[in-house]
Amino acid sequence: MEDKYYDANKKMWNEFAKEHFKTESDCYNAREFLEGKTNLRKFELEEVGSVKGKKLLHLQCHFGLDTLSWEREGAIVTGVDFSDEAIKLAKQLTEQANLKAEFVQANIYDLPEVLSGEFDIVYTSVGVLCWLKDLKKWGKIIAHFLKPGGIFYIVDGHPLSHIFDIDDKEDFVVKYDYFHKDKPMEFIAEGSYASKGKHMEPVKEYEWNHSLSDIINSLIDAGLQIQFLKEYPFTAMQGYAFTEKDSEGYYRLPKDKIQIPLIFTLKAIKK
Repeated sequence: MEDKYYDANKKMWNEFAKEHFKTESDCYNAREFLEGKTNLRKFELEEVGSVKGKKLLHLQCHFGLDTLSWEREGAIVTGVDFSDEAIKLAKQLTEQANLKAEFVQANIYDLPEVLSGEFDIVYTSVGVLCWLKDLKKWGKIIAHFLKPGGIFYIVDGHPLSHIFDIDDKEDFVVKYDYFHKDKPMEFIAEGSYASKGKHMEPVKEYEWNHSLSDIINSLIDAGLQIQFLKEYPFTAMQGYAFTEKDSEGYYRLPKDKIQIPLIFTLKAIKK
């Protein structure tokens, strides 16, 4: 898939992959993973359930920390990402951890052309939907790779939380549209969200917002049946400057702030 927006984002994610692989942060910590720590959150493990012996496809897998964490849970895993640098590092991490996994470099919209087979589980995790323009096509690709009775599971930032200015240090300030627009929002990235500070040449990045109804309906339209939708008042990484880290390692809004959902999870089954 050739597209100036995706090409720009791929360039940025190639840089992010190298930075994240060597950075120890709340989001990514390859050293701790190699020492045996999982990158999966407790609620994900509970909501997905046992994956032992099941084929799992991880879309937008970055350099594979979550993918390989599912392998450790017993899944037969395949990870996909459009960043060739991320896929190279994912393969390196697999070898270092002495695990088994297949990693495919592809834009997910092109995936049916380069990957065959059906999966018991299609999985995708935090920070993925904003990089996709067309959710209807996304839903169809998920359905394409799921076998009948297979499940799709996603955890991502809640669409409501995406309308606020993340740089405001005091309170919620509405800055962005809630509803989707074909033309993406343009930003300049000078560093990664996971490793604070300016540490790379400035590059353009492009993002799309999607409403909760867009996400749900794209899956229903693709023939999936929603099993549950859950909303949580915490997130795994610090978004707003005024969130506070709790005893479990999640970031929450202070009690004197208006409480809004920061992430959501959704599980669906292919009829």
